[in-house]
Amino acid sequence: MLSFKLRYKILLSAVPLVAAATFAGVEVFDSPRPCIAVGAATLEIGSEPWHADLHVSFTDDPALATVRVALTDDAAGADFAVIDDVASNDDNACGTTPSTQFIAVSAEPTKAAPVIYLAQDGPADYRIFVNSKHFTPREAAALIVGARSAQPQLAAAL
Repeated sequence: MLSFKLRYKILLSAVPLVAAATFAGVEVFDSPRPCIAVGAATLEIGSEPWHADLHVSFTDDPALATVRVALTDDAAGADFAVIDDVASNDDNACGTTPSTQFIAVSAEPTKAAPVIYLAQDGPADYRIFVNSKHFTPREAAALIVGARSAQPQLAAAL
């Protein structure tokens, strides 16, 4: 009977350690973030909003948008196309460099940040085509709007 109680206590004390190791592992092995190359620099969706160089937000109300991005079914008619059906060993083709600009997608719009409306049809500032396992249409829209917003900053960094 004493042996059973001892095993039970050891088991109970090990559960929090296993849980902590599991949660720590999730943070340590973060997956690659969507990114694009712009000249010699790169733009990447940031994981921490306080570390971002650029901020964008999204709205479901076209009247609140400062930028309209249309999702198109035709890659040839798009301003920006993301297609990753090619087998590749390199999940993150953009390496992080000192000139990498990070883009944060904010939950709340700010005065200085572009507010993006994803449209299925109608007038648009940009048209994007996304057929990707790694990029969502929102991430692709954030990157193309961020690339246009960051052009003066990227030109200064080059």
